[in-house]
Parts: sequence; structure tokens; C-alpha cells
Amino acid sequence: MAAGKTEGRHDQAKGLDERQPLDALKLLADGQKAAAAVIDGALADIADAARLAADALLAGGRLVYVGAGSSGLMAMADALELPGTYGIPRDRIVILLAGGAASLEDLAGGYEDDRALAVGDAETAGIDAKDCVIAVSASGSTPYVLAIEAYAKGQGARVVAMANNPGAALFEGADVSILLQTPPEVISGSTRMGAGTAQKIAFNMFSTLVGILLGHVHDGHMVNLKADNIKLKGRACRIVSDISGVGLDEAERLLARSEGSVKEAVLLAAGVADAGAAKAALIQSGQSLRRALKALG
Repeated sequence: MAAGKTEGRHDQAKGLDERQPLDALKLLADGQKAAAAVIDGALADIADAARLAADALLAGGRLVYVGAGSSGLMAMADALELPGTYGIPRDRIVILLAGGAASLEDLAGGYEDDRALAVGDAETAGIDAKDCVIAVSASGSTPYVLAIEAYAKGQGARVVAMANNPGAALFEGADVSILLQTPPEVISGSTRMGAGTAQKIAFNMFSTLVGILLGHVHDGHMVNLKADNIKLKGRACRIVSDISGVGLDEAERLLARSEGSVKEAVLLAAGVADAGAAKAALIQSGQSLRRALKALG
């Protein structure tokens, strides 16, 4: 079986185990920087992927994150952040990690080769034509991920594929392909390092742009956050205060009137009569706080 770029040998890794700790860390740090640098070449594809994902959510579909091993953990981390950061309902986010919960205790490799497991997971998830599937594999050839991609395409779902090898099989069935062509790992084949770093950055940017496209970001603020602890309630107050210009005490009162909705609290500060009218204004604006504020004149 031919090895992909992710299995290549790093040209400076020879004798790594004999280096002084700081020298070894310098080489590892350089590897991380080189991985991060590949993102610039993928920006247009990340933008296209975010548009597909946002459109799916707007049409009532779901985002289905699919992965195995280290790549699956990167996908899962992104998926788990979306409800709290951007208020996307939990039931609109699906995570298919090869091995499921068992992989969170023992990231065993065998699950990623199990195509039957993959099809069963996809069927249980009920992937359909309204969904957008985000499939990630460093090699781009992981059987579990490829099987779910094929199933999803068969159901008419849109597919975003992310891989670190050019010409990856995962790209063949994708609507949008995100190539993160990272150089060989300092520790050969350890794709939780350079490849994982590039994936994490790409996922961060992808989901942030999804939030922006859905109207959940305003001047750098996460205006659709789920404020479910003391820290986040304080952040919500500061966001309302910063956007509307009211004091923190007034921001807290407005958030109480809006049942914690930052967007509605800002609209109340701008003169909207009550929370019901604020909700209606947001529906009219497509959930864009900026458009809703402009409509007030």
C-alpha cells in the first residue's frame, strides 16, 4: 500500500531522540508553524464549506461531523462548541466518531477500518438530503469516513471533505474539498501533530464563518451565545453594554427581560417595545442583529 504525504519522513528528524530538549522542542515548534502556514491556501474552500453548512442549517438541516482517531477528535471539538458559542441547537449537530463513546476512553485504531460500523452509524443518525456532512481524515483514505461519505451522497446530502493528502479518495465524492497539505510529521505518521494542528485551525475558521453567515456575530461579539454559567452571563452583559452603550446594570436588566437573549436585549436597548417585538424583528432580519438595528432607523 502506497504511503501518503502524512506518512512521509521529516528531513530534520534524524537523531531527534539524541537532541537536547530545547532543540527538540524548537524542531517540534517549527513543525507546528509549518502546519499552520498551509491554511492560507485553503481559505477559498473553507469559505465555500461554511456557506454550504450555513445554508443547510437555514434550510432546517443538520451539520454531521464525521471522523476517526485524532482527526475525529478535532471534528468533535468543533461540533461541541457550536451550541454554546453560537446558540445552534444541539439537535442540529451530529457527531459520528468511529467507535463512539468507547473511543473517548481508548482511541483504538480498529474502529476506523469498520465500514459496516460506519453505515450503521449513518443509518442511526438518519442522514438525509437536508444535511451537510463534514468528513475529515488526515490521510483521506480512512474506511469509516469514506463509507459515511458514500452513504451521505447516496441520501443526497452535501459533503465537505477535509484531508491532508493531495488526491485523497475522500475528495472524490465531496461537494467542497479542503486540502491542508501539511509537510511530513516530525514524528512520522503522528497526525495529531502537524495535520491535527492544521485541521483544528481550519475547523475554527469554518465554524466561525458559519456563525457569521448565520448572523450570530456582531462586531466580533458572539451575540447568540448560550449564557449558562456565571462567566458567560457576565460576558453577555458586557456584550449588550458594548453594542448598545448602556451600563452593565441596565444590560443585566435587559437580559432578564429577554430571557438571556443578547440580540433581543440589544434591540430592547435600542427602543423596541418588548421581547416579542424583538423576536419578530430578528425573524424579519433573518436573525441578523445588524439588519434589525438598521431597520429601526
